[in-house]
Amino acid sequence: MEIAEHLHVLDTEGRRLAVAAERAGVDAKVPTCPDWQIRDLLRHTGMVHRWAAAFVAEGHQGFHPDGGLPDLDGEPLLDWFRQGHTYLVDTLTQAPPDVSCWAFLPAPSPLAFWARRQAHETTVHRVDAQSALATAPDPIAEDVAVDGIEELLRGMHARQKSRVRSAEPKVLRVRATDADATWTVRISQDPPVTERGEAGEADCELAGPAARLYLSLWNRLPFPSLTGDATVAALWRERSAITWG
Repeated sequence: MEIAEHLHVLDTEGRRLAVAAERAGVDAKVPTCPDWQIRDLLRHTGMVHRWAAAFVAEGHQGFHPDGGLPDLDGEPLLDWFRQGHTYLVDTLTQAPPDVSCWAFLPAPSPLAFWARRQAHETTVHRVDAQSALATAPDPIAEDVAVDGIEELLRGMHARQKSRVRSAEPKVLRVRATDADATWTVRISQDPPVTERGEAGEADCELAGPAARLYLSLWNRLPFPSLTGDATVAALWRERSAITWG
């Protein structure tokens, strides 16, 4: 996906998140994040949006701390979220392609990194917000889901911070049944190493539509289809959570 496509996703998903949050109300529980209410979701995602925008707008060349969570609630909190989302979209849209700033995953450029990362950050949290409603969440496009799985497996969990590790080497296969996309994840005592394609035998395979896999790998849904060693899938479920800070 190109930067413009990621920005479109970011813009659309942020708006959907705000609408769902307003409909559900800040007191509503978030089923996909059982420890959160909608107010927690808005505070976290709004903080992340402002944090990300600051790198591009202010040109920070190294890690820069976030501004913390706001002491806001109700309608003022929703307004604050919308303002931060708009600021992020405008900042990334107006930034020069060669903008120089810190990024924490390999990417063609810092701008490409931040557009992609915030597109997926916001997509997953939009699903969280919509999970508080009685209706099913809006669908996720196949290309967005495939891109998100790629970022999660080959980006987020390629870092030293990943806790997906095993004393006994294991191989996890992830197969999107509605797209030409397969990943082979080698799990060891080091951070997972993932390559595209079907490389050798796998101990466990997770298969299903790309959107369902995307959300299940982010621990928002059960795995759609599991074959082989279920302990490998359990290992992912137990250790793959991405925590803040």
